[in-house]
Amino acid sequence: MKQINWVKKLTSRKLWTAVASFVSMMIVATGGTQNTAAQVTALIMAGASVVAYIIGEGLTDAANIEAEDPEQSDGE
Repeated sequence: MKQINWVKKLTSRKLWTAVASFVSMMIVATGGTQNTAAQVTALIMAGASVVAYIIGEGLTDAANIEAEDPEQSDGE
């Protein structure tokens, strides 16, 4: 069985677009206005950008720490 790469999934623009689309359609289907749906969609996409940035920076930092020479980390 394959492992799910959650980092890749959570930083996927396709995933967040699908989530935003689903939520906005549910808002309209339950009687909400299109203006409300657009605002909620914008909030979801803004949150997705923040999540992707944080995960990306964390991965970059982790890769930089692993790439450092252990002798240099002693302050020499």
